[in-house]
Amino acid sequence: LPPQVRSNISKFLRSFLGITRILQIVFGAGLWITVAANKYDGPIHFVLFVAVLFWLLTLALFFITLLDKQDLVPLLGGERWLCTNLTHDVVAAALYLPAIGVMFYKTESYSYCNLNQYQHSCLYKVYLTAAVFACLCCLSYLLSVIYGGCRKSRGEQTVI
Repeated sequence: LPPQVRSNISKFLRSFLGITRILQIVFGAGLWITVAANKYDGPIHFVLFVAVLFWLLTLALFFITLLDKQDLVPLLGGERWLCTNLTHDVVAAALYLPAIGVMFYKTESYSYCNLNQYQHSCLYKVYLTAAVFACLCCLSYLLSVIYGGCRKSRGEQTVI
């Protein structure tokens, strides 16, 4: 890789947004893998939709910014890239909030089988793990919203 590209990659990976994007990708993958690897039904489909959709979108934003190719994105790139990232993070945080509610509801509905004497298979620990991942995802998106909002209010145009 040319030195300038290496420098941009290193700069992004050490930036606050780069670190939060990595956390969003890891926590999002943890959520959808935890849910998808087990039996799920009803409102859990919404949680899985939110987790996979924003995992894929975050992955795309991460690699486009990592490779410094945001100017090639039509309508959303260039000077609008910070606003695009901020909008993505706001929508993600807003949709993760009901997903957290669904996960806590499902966790509570299976709390009866969280006893040592209960011998049948139980989804309580799966749903509890997914609820924790959903909370961590939402928190990382909220941190990105605060960071992006501060940068936007100062009139900055770049993400890094």
